[in-house]
Parts: sequence; structure tokens; C-alpha cells
Amino acid sequence: MLPTQTSCSCSCSSASKGPRLIFSCSGAADVGELADRAARNLTRDGHGKMFCLAGIGGRVGTIMKTTESAVSILAIDGCPLDCAKKSLEEAGFKKINHLRLSDLGFEKGETFITETNIAKVMDKAERYL
Repeated sequence: MLPTQTSCSCSCSSASKGPRLIFSCSGAADVGELADRAARNLTRDGHGKMFCLAGIGGRVGTIMKTTESAVSILAIDGCPLDCAKKSLEEAGFKKINHLRLSDLGFEKGETFITETNIAKVMDKAERYL
């Protein structure tokens, strides 16, 4: 396990606690796009910081260290394959809040990317941050 950082330079951190990080499925399916758009909007609205899931998969040192320092980690997956959550677990992260969009009724290949659907995902995701 990597040593814990006590702070992060991102806007969602303070000296006494780490960042609230959001890792999103950004897969080719519509539910991946929905997860990605919700994560970006959560970041824009100041609820946390979307972070690089590919950096976790590649074990990029700075990304791993910042994630280790997180006060909250949220994985948003579009479908039951749970790629975001599994990627974080494979990298050694255990305390992961997980939101699966298929559990909210969104189905791969049948989901429209609308402001209403993005807001529904954001509302649920905010509870995990």
C-alpha cells in the first residue's frame, strides 16, 4: 500500500482532510456516457473531483498517492460489469462508495443522455460523497 498523503492540491481538499474523488465509467455504451457526464457535473458543482481511472489502471504514482489520501472515493459504474469499482479494488483501494446506474433503472443501449437523467444520477451520487 502507498503512504498516505495529508493534503492534495485540488480544489476539493483542505489541510485537515483529503479530497473527495469521483471515478467514472466512461465506456462506449450510453450508460458509460451518463456516468461520465454526471461525474463531470458533480466536479463542476464542487461536490468532489473527477479523477483519472486510467491512471489507476496504469498505477501512475501521483494519481495513486492522491487517491490514497482521499477522504471519500466514489466509483460510478454504468452497468453490472462494475469496471470502475473493480479497477479501484485491483489497485488496492477498499473503501469505495459505489453507484451502479443499472440499479437506478438505466439500461445499456436504452438510455438517453438528458439533463433529467444526469440530474437523477447526480442526486444519488451526492449522497455518497
